[in-house]
Amino acid sequence: MRAYRLNGATAPLARVEEADPRPGPGELLIDLKAATLNYRDTIVREARYGGEQRADLIPLSDGAGIVAAVGEGVPQERIGERVAIGFMPRWIEGPFTAAKQAEALGGGFVDGVLAERIVVPAGGVARLPDDWSFVEGAAYPCAGVTAWNCLFGGRGIRAGDTVLVEGTGGVSTFALQLARAAGARVIVTSSSDDKLAQARKLGAEIGINYRDTPDWGARAAQIAGGEGVDHVVEVGGSGTINQALQAVRPGGEVSLVGVLTGFGGDVNTGAILMKAINVRGVYVGSVSDLSAALRSGIRPVIDEVFPFERADEAFERLRSGQHRGKVAIQIAA
Repeated sequence: MRAYRLNGATAPLARVEEADPRPGPGELLIDLKAATLNYRDTIVREARYGGEQRADLIPLSDGAGIVAAVGEGVPQERIGERVAIGFMPRWIEGPFTAAKQAEALGGGFVDGVLAERIVVPAGGVARLPDDWSFVEGAAYPCAGVTAWNCLFGGRGIRAGDTVLVEGTGGVSTFALQLARAAGARVIVTSSSDDKLAQARKLGAEIGINYRDTPDWGARAAQIAGGEGVDHVVEVGGSGTINQALQAVRPGGEVSLVGVLTGFGGDVNTGAILMKAINVRGVYVGSVSDLSAALRSGIRPVIDEVFPFERADEAFERLRSGQHRGKVAIQIAA
């Protein structure tokens, strides 16, 4: 099979030919058709993700394809299923654990999906809607599930709530769509008026350009009626979380899912205490969450699809910050 492996932070990906994997007992062989990229993939490639990792890892976590073969104990009838693969395919359901986290695809020592085939546990996939493309299915395992978990995995948003979504990347765009479908009011931030206009087309009620309004947390709270928004999808990390804490109402929730501005920094713990804010770390979700997110019927926004031979260009598109929605790679027809 054809695959790509990491080849250093600044070097092009190494394209290799390898033997096809074979499914063992309780496993599926997936013919991969499409993959999508997340910010995580850039920091894995640059060895900034934290902890040890293989230098020649097959990258990317988000893939979809067709079950091509099954191992012992798996019904033959599963061959031909159209599926998306869980970000952590051994986290089927239940609570998050370190052991499940260690199985995340495309990071640490676990090969990812930028290859023509992969073997995963039989329970580690979710069926795709019949009318969805593989690119659409591949958009969900990390970004779609993360957004779903942010909005519905904690106290859960309700119709009429106000949700603040930071930016217009993969997770944020999914969160906008899912929140609107649930009847919430959505405020979106961005540095681009053009991207804010696109967000309004997806249902955002208000857009805040944070370059023009540096104190955007206070502005969001004002828009929400003074006390603050009910929920913030926090993707920036240390450079934005204090604004998020300013934006959220007393007793509200901040879902911390991203580190676009860094892993460390000052946090206004006084605001968390005095406003009784629930700050909830969200690290994607289970295969069960993936199935639930897919059942929402929300079609993902796809920015651009690159052929397998141009995988490096897909990374460059993501790094540019100009994308709207998900950047994808078509692995096979």
